[in-house]
Amino acid sequence: MAGRKTKGLSAEDRALWSRVAKTAKPLHSKKHKVEPSPDPFAETPKKTSHRAEVGDFRIGERANGHSSFPQLSPGLTERLSHAPVRMDHGTHRQMVRGKLKPDARIDLHGMTLADAHPRLIHFVQNAYVEGKRLVLVITGKGKDRDDPGPIPIRRGVLRHQVPGWLAAPPLGAMVLDIRPAHLRHGGDGAYYVYLRRKR
Repeated sequence: MAGRKTKGLSAEDRALWSRVAKTAKPLHSKKHKVEPSPDPFAETPKKTSHRAEVGDFRIGERANGHSSFPQLSPGLTERLSHAPVRMDHGTHRQMVRGKLKPDARIDLHGMTLADAHPRLIHFVQNAYVEGKRLVLVITGKGKDRDDPGPIPIRRGVLRHQVPGWLAAPPLGAMVLDIRPAHLRHGGDGAYYVYLRRKR
């Protein structure tokens, strides 16, 4: 087979081929440039970071202008104090001045979250059924832990959890407003909970 000559196209085959070639259309027009496929083994260019450049400074020198760091969100007490008032404004004004005496109170201070949650639900539901309007929930301010450990724990875990419990079902339908208590009723370690009228 190696010494065998390959035979060329006959005149008839060449004529047939030229007629077929005339009917063929190019896949890509000259207007569109065909780009080569990317090399899968080529190194990808490193992404450039868009960090703001820090200018020269000396240790202890005060920074100029505004800080590029985001501002911390306001504390829980501040958020509750500035939340829209949903109760009667006159009653609200007297309540935050400590001039209203709570109809009932519960002290959750020192309890675990697992113990405090069901007790709070039971207390608020009973107060609502009895037609009480203003109740005091004492959480305590929380204490600093001796050993914070690898995972930071917010000071006053119970104090931060209680407003969420009061706003969520089943208590959310009974609670009209939540405010930090006046100093004479516990200050930052307690909440006024104003309940809706029993239907």
